[in-house]
This record gives sequence, structure tokens and C-alpha cells, in this order.
Amino acid sequence: MPDVPSPFRRDPDCLLCRADRITPWFHEDDVCWIAECEICAVPMVVWRWHGTEPPENHLAHMRARLADVASAELGAYYVDGHMRNIPDHWHCHARPAGGFFGGPRRGR
Repeated sequence: MPDVPSPFRRDPDCLLCRADRITPWFHEDDVCWIAECEICAVPMVVWRWHGTEPPENHLAHMRARLADVASAELGAYYVDGHMRNIPDHWHCHARPAGGFFGGPRRGR
């Protein structure tokens, strides 16, 4: 039986696809990884595949994992899904309630 091409791909030129460990990581699995955003210093969940439209089951999984990490690291938080600097790879940030950038966190 021939291999069935996957609808998911990685772009070797994409910073998020490369998933370099340049900041602390909080979680990783086959769907996503969560690390501290280099710019914002808040937890950021990143889909392991290149693109902006993950399937709904991946979205639900990523939101649940981000909720686990954000609750432990930030306490009260909100989810910011605006992809400012890398608009072609799905990711979102958990930001402290009433704020934008990270600071002292509960988890450390």
C-alpha cells in the first residue's frame, strides 16, 4: 500500500517549525509545544505543523495544554490568539490578566 501524504507539513525556514529551545519549555507532545515567548515572556503554545488552520481536535488539545501551563505559571490569564510577528504559523499566547508582557510568575 503506498504512503498516504500527510496534510501536515513543516517549513525548514520557519522559526516555529524549527522549535529551537531558546527559552524555557513547559510542555511538548506530538501536537504542540509550549515555551516562554522570547519577546513577551509569557507562555506560548505552538502547533507542531506549519500553517494557520489546525484541525479542531488539535485546537482543543492545544488550548487545554495552554490552560494547564498558564494557570500554573500566571494564575489569572487570558488567551491572545493574534499572531503578530509570525502570521503564517499557528500559535497563541497566555497573557497575565490585565497585562500583556510577562513578569514574576507563580510557577518559578
